Parts: sequence; structure tokens; C-alpha cells
Amino acid sequence: MYHNPVLLKQSVDDLVTNPDGIYVDCTFGGGGHSREILSRLSDKGRLFSFDQDLDALKNTIDDPRFTLVNQNFRFLENSLLMYGVSQVDGILADLGVSSHQFDEADRGFSTRSNAPLDMRMNVMQNLDAKRVINEYEEEELADLFYHYGELREARKLAREIVHHRKTKSIETTEDLKKLFSYIPPHKVNKFYAQLFQAIRIEVNQELEVLKEMLVQAYNVLKPEGRLVVISYHSLEDRLVKRFLKNGMFEGEPERDIYGNYKKAFELVKSKAIIPDDKEIEENSRARSAKMRTGIKV
Repeated sequence: MYHNPVLLKQSVDDLVTNPDGIYVDCTFGGGGHSREILSRLSDKGRLFSFDQDLDALKNTIDDPRFTLVNQNFRFLENSLLMYGVSQVDGILADLGVSSHQFDEADRGFSTRSNAPLDMRMNVMQNLDAKRVINEYEEEELADLFYHYGELREARKLAREIVHHRKTKSIETTEDLKKLFSYIPPHKVNKFYAQLFQAIRIEVNQELEVLKEMLVQAYNVLKPEGRLVVISYHSLEDRLVKRFLKNGMFEGEPERDIYGNYKKAFELVKSKAIIPDDKEIEENSRARSAKMRTGIKV
């Protein structure tokens, strides 16, 4: 299967409140969420789904209500305007890397396969993992390992990479992993997951892209329109949680003399929704998922 959609029923239940409405799936992938959304829409409803990965285009849906946009969701607002759409009823974003991208060994996303250092979600872009590892300055590498991978020994890791590449280029995921063969066996899986996450976020500019999408989502949502976001690590979830709370990513909103501030969204539930044990057992990718839903004020 291309991709097993996470929190499928819960996300679409939260999203679709008007069967005649216009909806957006920011992360089409295998089309699981999009198909479920279409099943809830009337003949008048419309769905625009985004995906920058060329592989996802093979999964397009033959339905007059459906449009697949081959773009990064950072271009959400302008892309919708090209189709004459300025406001929508709901937006869904299932973030992160699809199961298909992990399973395609030559994409370099998986820690389990030996593959070229790539990790591009859009294979047409220039920046890939090989360039990050072989060309970034030591301080740049340390910063991204620390901030995006939350690795405490970020400076040491960066120093070892820079030292090694002076004599030999680091070409593959296995080349990279060999540099850190001293990591204790009981820590190795988590370590590589954090390391690869940091590089992948940098290659795809994932946090900046997420911020741009969230701001544009607010702009294009109708009043009482819904934003549903499924995230897979704390860096994403913190941004989503903060934006849904006050429409900002840092700092504090202006308050009136009574201490109140203008909310961007009302939360459907105060705490994130997480998959149940059954879903996690059937789909290991769901283990780290958190879903938050906001209603535009």
C-alpha cells in the first residue's frame, strides 16, 4: 500500500461540516484522506489536494469534484486563486514523510536501507542531504542537529562529519551511519531517527513551509472554517499548537485592559487527539501522531 492514512475517520469527522463546501487536503500522498473527504461531499462539494512528490500523481482520483495540484502546500493561497478559489470550508494537513517515501529505499529517508543521501520530497529541487552533509559549515550542521534533531551532542557530531569529509565525501546513508558506529545498541534507533529527521527537515525546509501554510490557511478559511493538522514530532506539534492558540509562532499577542486577546481559532478539543492502540498496532507510523483541530474565529 502507498500510504495508510493516520487518524482517518477522526480527521475527516472534524474537517467536513458542510457537504456542499470546498475543502483542501494539503498532503495527498496515496489519496486515503482525499477519498474519505470526497465520500462525505455532495455533488456540489469540491476538493483540492496538494502534493509536490511526482510519485503521488500516479494516485490521482477520477472525480469531477477533485483537483490534484502538483505543488508544495507553501503555495496554498496562490494556487487556489489560480482556480478561482479565495475561501474554503476546511483544510487538512497530514504532515511528515509518507510510508511510500520511507519504503522507497533510493529516496534515502529510511534509516534501515543503504541509499544515496537524498531525502528530497520534491526530487526536482537542488538541495539534498548529500549537499547538506558535505557542504554545510560545521556550525550550520551543529545548529540543525541541535534544533531539528534535538541531539545534545550536536557539536561533536558536526565536528566528526567535517573531519571525515576532508578525506572522503559522504555519499550514502550507510557512509553517514558508519561515522557513529560507537552509539550504544540500546540508543542507536532513536539516535538515527533524530539525526535523519534533522537532515530531512533542513533539506525540505519543513518548519518554514509549515509556518507559511498555517498563515495562508488562516487567510483562506471562511469564518468557522476548520483547520485539521496531524503532526509526527514535537517541533511540528509545538508550532501547530501555538498557532491555533493565538495565531502566532513566537511572542505574545496584544491583550486588552482586561487581559483578553483576539483568538485566531477556537479549539475543538483542548488536548491533541492520538491514535488508539488498535490503529498503532495496524500502522506503526501512527505511533507518534497528534491531531489538533481549530475553528476559525
